[in-house]
Amino acid sequence: MNPVPRAPDAAGDERKFFLPDFCAARAVLAIVLIAALLGVVIALARQPLGGSVAIDLGRTSAFLLWTGLLCAGVLCKARPRLARMSLQAASAWSLALIVGTVTLVTEAVYFYGRYWEDQLGFQSGLFPSAHWSFLLPKLGIALIVGALTLRYFYVASQWRQSVELEARATVRSLQARIRPHFLFNSLNAIAALTRSDPARAEETIEDLADLFRVSLSEGRSRITLREELEVAHTYQRIEQLRLGDRLKVQWDLDGVPFDAIVPSLLLQPLLENAVGHGIEPLPEGGTVTVRGRVEGPALVLEVCNPVAPGGRTSRRGNRMALDNIRQRLALAYPGQSAVDVQEGDGAYRVRLSFPLSLSKARADEGP
Repeated sequence: MNPVPRAPDAAGDERKFFLPDFCAARAVLAIVLIAALLGVVIALARQPLGGSVAIDLGRTSAFLLWTGLLCAGVLCKARPRLARMSLQAASAWSLALIVGTVTLVTEAVYFYGRYWEDQLGFQSGLFPSAHWSFLLPKLGIALIVGALTLRYFYVASQWRQSVELEARATVRSLQARIRPHFLFNSLNAIAALTRSDPARAEETIEDLADLFRVSLSEGRSRITLREELEVAHTYQRIEQLRLGDRLKVQWDLDGVPFDAIVPSLLLQPLLENAVGHGIEPLPEGGTVTVRGRVEGPALVLEVCNPVAPGGRTSRRGNRMALDNIRQRLALAYPGQSAVDVQEGDGAYRVRLSFPLSLSKARADEGP
């Protein structure tokens, strides 16, 4: 049998175990489909085309379906213990449980069928007198299909882990690209205050230190919306010291769950773009509006800023930040996120949409 992946070292950590959760609806559906397809193959191999194929297909599919579901139930119950075993033990026990379950079902069907044949006084031909001729083919099929299925789960698990690691590395790389811009702009604002207002410069340095300590950790690619807003508010305070009354920020976030989980560094780059490409070029300044709402299963965040008449905000830095956010959302929510940009009527709007998910503590509380 081909090797299967090593079980996780940490006891109770089943997320990286190669076997899926057979109690889940998707896994049960997969078992039903596999049993149906295998029943078709066996029936066509045993019978010539004709009326007997349908009868044989019905009997074979029913047997395989119940056997498959029982195997799934056994593996579902045994999965927590299997996940704590070594590679060889988890592999051997998984295959042994499959073969053992098939053996028990086959034996029960055989003896029950022979009993009713004796009671009714006729031979159906389904249960031969030689016990082993009925049992051994089923065990052979169970061994082959079980080994192939475990191999499939292994390959799928390895591929999934590879994709996750690659996506995580890409996200960290994208975050690493955007941090220097934030730090550079923040230090420029602090430098401008060093001589004119040392006390405020010191306060800004403390804000910057708190921001990096709380929200820009390498190990946290996702944070709560509340933490993300703290990052954006800190950046606003830093820019407010530099621009004064020219910068106003309006926060419209009523009804948005602040314990929603979002990718880190999501709003701050948009706020930075709105300030740098929208507010700064305007002599009188302007107002940046940050809106948030829940639309069905999606969380929608929007940042809007004014632009100078005839001006465009699609500078290189702006495009880089938007592309960065677009890529990170695509990696975090494949096929479920959107970044829409609209420019017109003296305003520039960026709209983010992605699935709403709450922190584990909130999810455990329920509605």
